[in-house]
Amino acid sequence: MSIQSVLDRNGDCLAKLRYEASVKQAADLLRERSAGALVVTEGQAIVGVISERDIVIALSWLGEPAVYMPVGAVANRNMVTIGPDVGLKTAMSLMTRHRVRHLLVIKVGTLVGLVSIGDVVNHCLDEPGFDSGVLRDTHFATH
Repeated sequence: MSIQSVLDRNGDCLAKLRYEASVKQAADLLRERSAGALVVTEGQAIVGVISERDIVIALSWLGEPAVYMPVGAVANRNMVTIGPDVGLKTAMSLMTRHRVRHLLVIKVGTLVGLVSIGDVVNHCLDEPGFDSGVLRDTHFATH
């Protein structure tokens, strides 16, 4: 099982938002798309990932003014990339090691997707014959 199998299952759900868009616009887009995270861009460059968690943290720290801030100011810049042909166990290990919940999927220098830890775990659990002990082993092997 590879990251590509997760992308195939999820369909075209990659959403991007410009750096200067507001945190409120990010929250609206997350709700509209039933997504957990968005890719933040500045021009053609990927500058971060904004998740529901990042928005909650910004609101907790800054209060209501965070709603009007540029999304790029609160986006997580700790981006970890993976190729579509990489296995799911490797993806889980990367997420655990780097303490991220989303991986940017890059193919031949082009962003082709964004996968969450939930996407990966759900895909694994739905596969016949998947050993759920791999989830435990992946977590403890990286701590």
